[in-house]
Amino acid sequence: METYASVPAHDGFVSSREYFEAVVQDLSDPEDGRTHTEVEDLLTAHSQELMRRLFQDHLDLRAAREVRREEVTGTDGVRRASVEEGHERSLFTVFGQVRVRRQAYRVKGARNAYPADGELNLPVELHSLGLRRLAAVEAVRGSFADASAAIERARGVGVATRQVEQLARTAAADIALFYSTRRTSPAGTDDLLILQMDGKGVVMRPEALREDTAKKAADAKPKLATRTSRGEKRNRKRMAEVGAVYDAAPVSRTPEQVITLGTDSEHVKGPKAQGKWLTASVTEDAAAVISEVFDEAERRDPGHQRPWAAVVDGNNHQIERIQAEATARQITVPIVIDFIHVLEYLWASAWCFFAEGAKAAEEWVAAHARRILAGRSDLVVAALRRKATCRGLVADKRARLEKTITYLVNKRPYLRYDQALEQGWPIASGVIEGACRYLIKDRMEITGARWGLAGAEAVLQLRAVISNGDFDEYWAFHKRQHHQRVHGPRYQEAYALAA
Repeated sequence: METYASVPAHDGFVSSREYFEAVVQDLSDPEDGRTHTEVEDLLTAHSQELMRRLFQDHLDLRAAREVRREEVTGTDGVRRASVEEGHERSLFTVFGQVRVRRQAYRVKGARNAYPADGELNLPVELHSLGLRRLAAVEAVRGSFADASAAIERARGVGVATRQVEQLARTAAADIALFYSTRRTSPAGTDDLLILQMDGKGVVMRPEALREDTAKKAADAKPKLATRTSRGEKRNRKRMAEVGAVYDAAPVSRTPEQVITLGTDSEHVKGPKAQGKWLTASVTEDAAAVISEVFDEAERRDPGHQRPWAAVVDGNNHQIERIQAEATARQITVPIVIDFIHVLEYLWASAWCFFAEGAKAAEEWVAAHARRILAGRSDLVVAALRRKATCRGLVADKRARLEKTITYLVNKRPYLRYDQALEQGWPIASGVIEGACRYLIKDRMEITGARWGLAGAEAVLQLRAVISNGDFDEYWAFHKRQHHQRVHGPRYQEAYALAA
């Protein structure tokens, strides 16, 4: 059925033409002595209003062309044959406020139907999808207040801070579905498929804390009123779980090519990450985020033909969840602990034997690091115990050394760096460490930030989509989902979204 009547184009856009001609007339003044800056400012101000008028004139023209349908049937099965012209609603756009006029299909006892709303893909709320997108982009850069100011600066449109947050939350609504249905380009069958996970605390409002953290915060009795004492925690944070998946061509290396101090070898860099994909959540637990990471990995390698590996920081719960997920999916996923963490333990032990800043300590750490990289963490443990006994370490130094020994013994199954280096795997978790800095620290920890659960989740997910380079593709998907979600359920007839 035809949707719009035939109205000559010259019958529309009168307001826009008049405004444009007025601007042209102003710029044509023969006595004009304005500087280029004054002209620039003038056109900047007029361009926003001209775009708004063009938008309004376009909507008015569509309203004039809208053809009456014989009837409209909603999904409630009720036929609406009575039509009223001129029903209006406001729409706040990136150019300013406009009015949308359309036909209302009515029947007593049922909600009005507006087929034109579906054709325009109008939102239920007052703000346009373009303004929603702008709010989402700005909200992930800085505070919601800064985002509000940036929108007004760029567009001359006022959007309150609370509305910016709400628009960002709505903008993130389809991210999980987007990734669950997206197909990825296959990498080479010899390329590594690397999984990494980590977590970082986010300062939350009291009502957004997890139950156990909230209880600890309520039960806490700090010694001082204005600051925490040693050993005290504020119990203000909720853990955000972060996951990463990426492809990499394997790079085989020797221990001497990783730790070159005291050798003649040249340093060889590890595998370079390609096609990085990040996810983060402050509402889901580690198990759920790790499941998402495995979902993304399986989208890249559904037949499990490629070599997989996971690099973690040594958190026992993460390791257990990775193993459980791999078992459930019948995938072999070797787990390697980030070697940087091992080095930190070695350096902590070095200061039990050497003076602070001693050159010999660096050489000692390098020698033991190469042994661990060669797969002989057991030799390092034995050497540490012998040295501690021979030196007769005092209690506090012996306790520090025992921490390293216990760590190396307990984590030995995940210290197979000899296998990792031979197979060309990465042995450091730089990708996930960088993700935690970008996704969480750079935005979630800005001065004074105290997060609600929904706002924090939306910003984390939007930052991940942008970091993945998927925002434009996601936004096209989001608009389609918005139409299906808002307008699809309202009519038995299909009012298709315009291309």
